Amino acid sequence: MKALSGRTALVTGGARGIGAAIAHTFVDEGARVVIADLLEEEGRALQEKLGDATRFQKLDVTNDVDWATAVSETEQAFGPVSVLVNNAGIVEFGSMEETDPQVFQRVIAVNLYGPWLGIRASVPSMRRAGGGVILNVSSTAGLMGYANLGAYVASKWGLRGLTKTAALELAASGIRVCSLHPGPIATPMTAGMDASIAADQPIPRFGTPEEVAAMALFLTADATYSTGSEFVIDGGATTGSMVLAQRGDGD
Repeated sequence: MKALSGRTALVTGGARGIGAAIAHTFVDEGARVVIADLLEEEGRALQEKLGDATRFQKLDVTNDVDWATAVSETEQAFGPVSVLVNNAGIVEFGSMEETDPQVFQRVIAVNLYGPWLGIRASVPSMRRAGGGVILNVSSTAGLMGYANLGAYVASKWGLRGLTKTAALELAASGIRVCSLHPGPIATPMTAGMDASIAADQPIPRFGTPEEVAAMALFLTADATYSTGSEFVIDGGATTGSMVLAQRGDGD
């Protein structure tokens, strides 16, 4: 039997990048997956590629009515939601002095308020399923600070905290909640970034969406004693500086 046979997953930001890789991996492991995204053309193309075990659902994660519709449509297509992957996110660059308040609020709305709405909308369905798993895709920016990414860092730290509160509140319902913390991953969001960003990591390269999807699969299928925890997939980026290590002893 495949690892996710009989499970129904709703994946936000599912049309491309990490979300698309998670959808692909989950389908391969027997899950039925709703690909939720604002990118309708790309989402429907992925649905066609992955076949009858998927549906596309247009979703603005900042809209509670959209969330109610997404959960309802998921239940009608495949039954109660047993896995929610809060993956949709945006990034905006700029110093705190330069960033427009509306830009800051938009990042918080998509990256933090959206997952909160998703949890709120999905939990009754998960209870009907007899329990489930919620994966919140945070970032290494939820573990450390980055200059000129104030809104993004705030949202990802917030999502890490929300994960812990949800884990405490939902444990009695058989719902586990964990956060994933990717480092630099080769996705459309990072397409314009300099590859040298990863050069000083212990694993000196960008990760792949498929590597993040493998972690998501592990957390969903196998990490049955984990909740409220952070799982880091960053090539060692948050481990520390390579500068002294590269100099060698006695230099």
